[in-house]
Amino acid sequence: MNLDEIQLLWEEDSKIDEDNLHTESTKIPSLHAKYYKILNNILLMKKLEENKFKQLKRDKWQYYTGKADPEVYIKNPFDHKVLRQDVEKYMDADEDLIRLCSKIDYFQVMLNYLDSILKTINNRTYQIKNSIEWQQFIRGYS
Repeated sequence: MNLDEIQLLWEEDSKIDEDNLHTESTKIPSLHAKYYKILNNILLMKKLEENKFKQLKRDKWQYYTGKADPEVYIKNPFDHKVLRQDVEKYMDADEDLIRLCSKIDYFQVMLNYLDSILKTINNRTYQIKNSIEWQQFIRGYS
């Protein structure tokens, strides 16, 4: 599931049917369960990518410091002598590491969005209550 799909889901689920507020309040637990399940799945996917990042970072460190297996250099030659203090600069600019880091950042954006959705769902009872009170207030003046 990607961010666009989550946003489309929430766009539909966030709507409150003002004519059926009594049923809207009963939907809250299922909405919470739905988005919490998505959050947990994204969190696990992010953790998996973070672990891949750690392994790739180690492999890239070995590669740039000249400590990788000779087979690695046959497949992907690296004829530079990198000073120990410059290894981080090479790793920071490495396309594979950047790509994986961007993926982790993307998961974090989804997690932040899902966290916001869950907070809104938790406050939904107050929104429904306010809507009911507003309708009662308006009817009182009609």
